[in-house]
Amino acid sequence: MEISPEAMLPLLGSTDENLKALERALAADIHARGNTLTFTGAAADVALAERVVSELVALVGKGQALTPDAVRRSISMMTDGAGESPAEVLSLDILSRRGRTIRPKTVNQKRYVDAIDANTIVFGIGPAGTGKTYLAMAKAVQALQSKNVSRIILTRPAVEAGERLGFLPGTLHEKIDPYLRPLHDALHDMMDPEAIPKLMQAGVIEVAPLAYMRGRAQPLSTNVLTPEGFRRIGDVKVGDSVIGSDGRPTEVLGVYPQGFKDIVRVTAQDGASTLCSTDHLWSVYTRDDRRRGKGPRVLEAKEMIGNLRAAHYHRYELPMLSAPVTFDATPVPMDPYALGLMLGDGCMAGVTTPSYTTADPELIEALVAAIPGIVARRKSDVDYVLNRITTPGEVITIENPVTYAMRVLGLWGTKSPTKFVPAEYLHNSASVRLAVLQGLLDSDGGPVGQTGRSCRVQYTTVSDRLRDDVLYLVQSLGGVAYSRTRAAEGRKPGRARGRDVEYRHDAHVIDIRLPEGCAPFRLRRKVEKYSVTKPKSPRRYIESIESVGTEEAVCISVAAADSLYVTEDFLLTHNTLNDAFIILDEAQNTTAEQMKMFLTRLGFGSKIVVTGDVTQIDLPGGQRSGLRAASEILTDIDDIHFAELTSADVVRHRLVSDIVDAYDRFESERGDDVSLGNRAQRRAAAGRPGRR
Repeated sequence: MEISPEAMLPLLGSTDENLKALERALAADIHARGNTLTFTGAAADVALAERVVSELVALVGKGQALTPDAVRRSISMMTDGAGESPAEVLSLDILSRRGRTIRPKTVNQKRYVDAIDANTIVFGIGPAGTGKTYLAMAKAVQALQSKNVSRIILTRPAVEAGERLGFLPGTLHEKIDPYLRPLHDALHDMMDPEAIPKLMQAGVIEVAPLAYMRGRAQPLSTNVLTPEGFRRIGDVKVGDSVIGSDGRPTEVLGVYPQGFKDIVRVTAQDGASTLCSTDHLWSVYTRDDRRRGKGPRVLEAKEMIGNLRAAHYHRYELPMLSAPVTFDATPVPMDPYALGLMLGDGCMAGVTTPSYTTADPELIEALVAAIPGIVARRKSDVDYVLNRITTPGEVITIENPVTYAMRVLGLWGTKSPTKFVPAEYLHNSASVRLAVLQGLLDSDGGPVGQTGRSCRVQYTTVSDRLRDDVLYLVQSLGGVAYSRTRAAEGRKPGRARGRDVEYRHDAHVIDIRLPEGCAPFRLRRKVEKYSVTKPKSPRRYIESIESVGTEEAVCISVAAADSLYVTEDFLLTHNTLNDAFIILDEAQNTTAEQMKMFLTRLGFGSKIVVTGDVTQIDLPGGQRSGLRAASEILTDIDDIHFAELTSADVVRHRLVSDIVDAYDRFESERGDDVSLGNRAQRRAAAGRPGRR
């Protein structure tokens, strides 16, 4: 073979080390004279030698440095029947830094790297030294630098040698550092060491034990919305349903106790608030996101502390319900719109026949039409008595329909400060809830318009409970409501019939914004005024995040496509990871429950790589490895790939490959049950005294 002069020297190597490696690995004799290589031997051996040299020359032509190790690997690729070109495998650059390039060195490694590009979840399974974690880390850094992901999360279980973190000496950082050191070391090989602390402080890179990584949690006492109403998150179980961002039920896939966590209260500008851990995840928009038409970003609560304002604007906008919450429709004893009217301007104090006060004949007509069996008897310009329609000869003791419904609902005898919306109306279909709200707003609310500004809705009540119920109705329909209180004490008295009338109760004023499609009024004059100016869409912004101490917390995962669920005050939050490259190392030491928890945290735009060696399991008590369970359960799911690496893919010292093979042969000859793959179990068995 004639070799070009510029390729001949790299091909031979320093002191002909590459040529010697070729001669040791190939059956054909190779002689070099000038730029010519001569092969001597059997035809098949010569043909192989010629193909190997051609691949090495192509590799040199691509600017790759040739070493005896690269020569051995090229020959292995050519003889194992894989059909891969060594020049293509060994020249696939993943990442370069300071003159050092990271690339696969075997066919299986290249297939592993290609699988990471082609699949959302990849399991890299093989012995130590095969580059499983290192190559995954290189792909993660590459994805971050190319802005395909917004963060890298590196995690591994901390159970090696049966040790528990709580019994190790030192601070928390000192306890977990030995378990995470391999990940730190690999990261420093691939990035500027000075940039890593800044990226970790900003949350762009997170390195944590698996038990801490999953800790996006809320206190046990925090309420989440279920199809049956609000319920403590601590009482939620796998298989239960919670309400998602579309207002519909979504299944709870996992419940993971977190122990005691640092807790903060996240409060929106409309006063809605909930508790969560400092590392709980929130889906938020920024003004730039909205302007550019981008989707939400996912941030931890602690990332937003101290950064909630951009000039005088709120920096982070929270997502809203895309549709009213769906509850099962149930029968009610009174028309919901009529109930809203009665709660607003009706009298059901329990001492006289029920009555209604209004200056709008349209409302009294609607009330009579909605309640069969009554007639409105006019007493003054604004006062009406709601009498039962009687017929000659009828029993006089038949109860007034309004009185009967109010007794059933527990409202008979209530006055303005004690009125409320019964639970069977609050927890009912969206149409029922909207009708109640429309009745309340038609009687005691109204549109408020200002020149050059959008129209909003305002409602006033002196009942604390009714105020809370109106907030519930508005928020459950996908709107926002701002409540403020005007104290009775010190207010200038009103006037009635020429005399002063003192205020006896604090007044709650609620400003309301409802989503498009939810009409707040039925009264014609209010509808016309409201429709003159297009109202603003309801929006929520984070106002404050304040520490409240430490509480026991729990983490849940849900089946919703966007991973959002409704928590207190109808706030939307979630606990998955979007736009992240997540690596779980030493996965053989996860339990099946931990593995399920980890995999179900996958968010949109994210990629997961799980690495481990099923022959080196350290789980105590012979527990089943989550990696082994996943390899049996998930093999038939599209977009999940299992990459198998062997001793032939070991890229450390040559002896590591020989050691792996020697142990495999020894255990096979001894008849060990290798399928157990649990070193902790084998150690326990070996040290257990025999029975007599």
